[in-house]
Amino acid sequence: MAESNRTMLAYRVLRYTPNLIRDEWVNIGILLEDPQKQRARARLIKDESELVRVRRLHPNADVAVLRDLPAAFQSELAATGASAAWIEKMSQNLSGVLQLSPQQAVMNDDFDAELERLYQNHVAVPARVGRGAAILENTRAWIRAKLNDVFRRHRILARMEKGVRAEQFTQPGDPMRIDFGYRYNGTRGYLQALPLGRDPAQAKVLAYTAECIRARQADSEFTAITEVAPLSGNPRHQFVVRLFDEQKIAVVPLPQVEMFAERLRLRLQ
Repeated sequence: MAESNRTMLAYRVLRYTPNLIRDEWVNIGILLEDPQKQRARARLIKDESELVRVRRLHPNADVAVLRDLPAAFQSELAATGASAAWIEKMSQNLSGVLQLSPQQAVMNDDFDAELERLYQNHVAVPARVGRGAAILENTRAWIRAKLNDVFRRHRILARMEKGVRAEQFTQPGDPMRIDFGYRYNGTRGYLQALPLGRDPAQAKVLAYTAECIRARQADSEFTAITEVAPLSGNPRHQFVVRLFDEQKIAVVPLPQVEMFAERLRLRLQ
């Protein structure tokens, strides 16, 4: 990578410190800024496995606050950009439990790739190695990580909304977040990572959510990204297929995501 093509970026790690007296914290997000283009983006924890890790480290952690943070950051940064004043105000409103590390500089020519790299290095649940490493595979988080990589390479990740709140279509307090949302020509699209080999109740939740969204947005389309193609001889797989057929939810296995992403890129142009 030529040095002349690289951009100076600045990042800070967002820390959750529920016990100020003990001065113990856990990293919960990354705030990345591009001063030259005057833009900023944040990526914060939102997956259940990440929240479980915080609760394990801090049993009295306010999980409700942590669940609300990604949407709050996304909304505010979209409106104000790199708003240091707003971040300071949020920190004060949370009684000091939300803190930012000192700013650090980094060089990269791909803003989204650098945000992902920093998140994996500083925030993501460490991958297990050796025996038991496969436990992280074929989960929602694993599929979503694959999607982030594919969408970034096809230059569509920045055009997508992440962590769409289901409660705006279902009922207040609904904790579900749809992984990705997008718009084109008056159509709203929604993508959800859904492992077929895991809890089939996730498919029922997605089907219910799709029905609620279509009741408010007729021009909506839904896609479930699965770890494998549904097997005809697997009763659990076929249950999901029938359920999704009823709600017109397309199924795209990970091996076909590259082609799916390229078709989506052409539609989003």
